[in-house]
Amino acid sequence: MPVGLFRVCLLVITAIVNHPLFFPKENGTIPENTEEIIQKMKEREESLRLEQLRLEQEIADQEATQKALEKAAVVVEEGKEEKVRWDMWTALSMVIFLLIELWRQDFQEGNWQDIGGEEDDMAVLGKAFKGVAFPDKAVLSSFYEKRILGTTGDMARMREMVEGFADDLLEALRSVCNRDADMEVEDCMGVGSMYENWRVRKPFVCDLIVPFAPPEPYCFRCQTWCSGDSFPPDEQGYGTIKVCRADEDATGCICDKTKLGEDMLCLLHSQVNTTRPSSEMEDLLCFKNTQYLDADQVMKWFQIAVTKAWNRISHKYEFDLSFSLLDSPGALKIKFKSGKSIAFNLTPVVQYENSDVYFISHFPRSSLAADIPSSTHWFLTFAVYERRFIQLVSKTLPANACHVSCLQILSFLHGKQCSLTGPSGLTNYHLKTVLLHLLQACPSQDWAPEKLETRLQDMLKFLEKCLHEKKLYHFFIGNGKVPAELGFPIIFQRAEPLNLFRPFVLRRDIYRKTVDTFHEMLRNMSALINEYTVHIPLAHTNGIRKESL
Repeated sequence: MPVGLFRVCLLVITAIVNHPLFFPKENGTIPENTEEIIQKMKEREESLRLEQLRLEQEIADQEATQKALEKAAVVVEEGKEEKVRWDMWTALSMVIFLLIELWRQDFQEGNWQDIGGEEDDMAVLGKAFKGVAFPDKAVLSSFYEKRILGTTGDMARMREMVEGFADDLLEALRSVCNRDADMEVEDCMGVGSMYENWRVRKPFVCDLIVPFAPPEPYCFRCQTWCSGDSFPPDEQGYGTIKVCRADEDATGCICDKTKLGEDMLCLLHSQVNTTRPSSEMEDLLCFKNTQYLDADQVMKWFQIAVTKAWNRISHKYEFDLSFSLLDSPGALKIKFKSGKSIAFNLTPVVQYENSDVYFISHFPRSSLAADIPSSTHWFLTFAVYERRFIQLVSKTLPANACHVSCLQILSFLHGKQCSLTGPSGLTNYHLKTVLLHLLQACPSQDWAPEKLETRLQDMLKFLEKCLHEKKLYHFFIGNGKVPAELGFPIIFQRAEPLNLFRPFVLRRDIYRKTVDTFHEMLRNMSALINEYTVHIPLAHTNGIRKESL
């Protein structure tokens, strides 16, 4: 109890002592200090409020920027998706457009061809030529006898004269050449229409090819587009000729393909053998800084050699010899004092391996032919096998077969039409290719002389079909049915077929001109033939028609 009372009294005394009224002088400055503190607190409060507003503004700006970035990202993503969709539709539209354009060109422009079986194919070739009729047998026979048959004797005499002179000229050429450094020239061979007996249009021109080989110890290594390496489409039908030493591996040593160090030596080839001065290869008629035979260099060498040879033997002949065409380096012309002249082509060629296929240095160009890729690319000619095939098939045909007559008549009609309307993409070689295909497809008895009219129609139909499809395949390349008796190289039989009308796909202007010329030839066929035909009584003609019916 006393302790509790003491605690209460101590608490009351402490409260009284600490009351503020007991110390008025010590606390007299409190009101003034309080106003300053309040003022500072207000200033601090204002600064904090401004800082808060600034921070809120920065946060709002950051949020707006973030939203803008997110929106931009969404727009970009949508743009990418839209672009992908647009590119896809654009590509699809282009493909559809190209397909429509190809269909329009290949089918709509060619809808003149009559593919129906109800039309009379004996008198009508295409839908646009329902009024075109063929000359009958009597008119064709009269035309052939008067206009074409009489030229056979002239061709035989001309061939004999040209071959004799060419042999003498080449013998003189060998005598003026350096046997140790110049190319070795072999005997010439006759090819083409003059030697296949179907040339009809004058002037008659003999085509002679002259194989040549390099001097020892060099040899030619030939490579064609079907040898295994990939060739562009415009180089199909061509090949290259590499000049190598006879003891050099065909595939070449690795030292020719790899840079050896200065302290390394090839154990197979000495430095003398592997290092060939560029001047030496140029002397071998190669393209500059290469080992590939240059067709232009070969033709320059051949022209110089022929000129030297003629200067040696010109005193023996009573005529002049000159090069006749600038764009045909092998074209020669014999000019007699009487004013008459004889033209012939003497063209150097390189034999492909051990066959009768030849790389030809210069080939007559047409408006359809594409430009030669380069002077190191040589065109392959199968003219020797074509002549042999015609001779082989002729032995199985009836006497006086009409196959040569058909080709002669068609060649005459086309040549006559081109003289009226200008040249076209068709050449005599295309016409001969058509005949070769039909000779292989038709039975032997179908070429009897009395079937001249029918076979001529077949050739025109086949040619029309090829023009419509823009496809005329080379007869030998890719043809597995070539008679084994010809000994034709198997590498060309197994090759992909070569389309001779491929340039028509690329050159629409020439294709249109060629088709128009073909149409005009059909329209003018009767008039062209009747112009050179002896008058035949109408009664006789009607009698022949009745017999044929």
